[in-house]
Amino acid sequence: MSEKPKKKSGSIAIPFLITIFVGLLLIGGTAFGIYKHLNSKKDDKPKEPTPRNGITSATPEDSHTILLILNDPEGQKASATFVLMRSIPYKKQLLFIGIPSNSIFYSEKEGAQVALKDTFERNGAKSAVSFVEDVLNIKVDKYMSFDPDAFLRVCDIFGGVTYPVDINFTGFTDDSSLQTMGPDDIRKYLTYNNFKGGEAERSFKAASVLSYMVNGSDGDRIAGNFDRYFSEIINKLGVAGTDISGSDYDKRKNAIKYMFNYGQSIAIAITIDGENAGIDFIPDSNFVNNIPEDYFKDATVK
Repeated sequence: MSEKPKKKSGSIAIPFLITIFVGLLLIGGTAFGIYKHLNSKKDDKPKEPTPRNGITSATPEDSHTILLILNDPEGQKASATFVLMRSIPYKKQLLFIGIPSNSIFYSEKEGAQVALKDTFERNGAKSAVSFVEDVLNIKVDKYMSFDPDAFLRVCDIFGGVTYPVDINFTGFTDDSSLQTMGPDDIRKYLTYNNFKGGEAERSFKAASVLSYMVNGSDGDRIAGNFDRYFSEIINKLGVAGTDISGSDYDKRKNAIKYMFNYGQSIAIAITIDGENAGIDFIPDSNFVNNIPEDYFKDATVK
């Protein structure tokens, strides 16, 4: 009788050892991966997002006040337009205050009644600054007096405006619906001299249009290109058009960029309360007395 062939023990053992070895590798690799993952959570903190433009804050010291003047003798026979801009970067806020050009007050210096448009036409922007300081009892830091060319460029930089137009002029209806105005349309609107409320209404419209224009712009784009825009506008204004220097700008440019980068709907508009008296506008004393407290807490009160 023939013997059955014996099974070779090696033929079973080798596959078994290989299976164990592969299993250990898999288990070991998984364990190492888990350990590495848990360890990385302890050691690695999420990276902070890089601040836009590297600017992360502003302070009350960055606040400033500028008298904006649109001097457009070629416009629709209106007087110069005056808007006081209060910039409060740390609050991410711009306040535009329309000042009627026919505002009057009694000047102790001159011993007579003085009108804003008259003092500007006789003595220029610096005298208009002094007028506003005396009437509102606040410190105005600088002025910018825009001729049509410079003003149109500012409107172009901000991209025009979508605004509730309420007068009838070429291409627009007077139904107070939101309508888009380009730079030249804005110029015509702000120099319109037949608003029902006279210069008081026109000054508020000027402040309001500026606030709409700022709020409707791309803040990141404005901040990212602000150095170039500033240089361009200052060159257009020239020495006679502003007393803002390069060093003035350097002190506050980061705060302004911060405001545009991080603010949303940063601009608001108001006008001075008061009453028309013939061809003049008399500012309300209560409103004037409250302005420094309400809007200029960070400013130097005269």
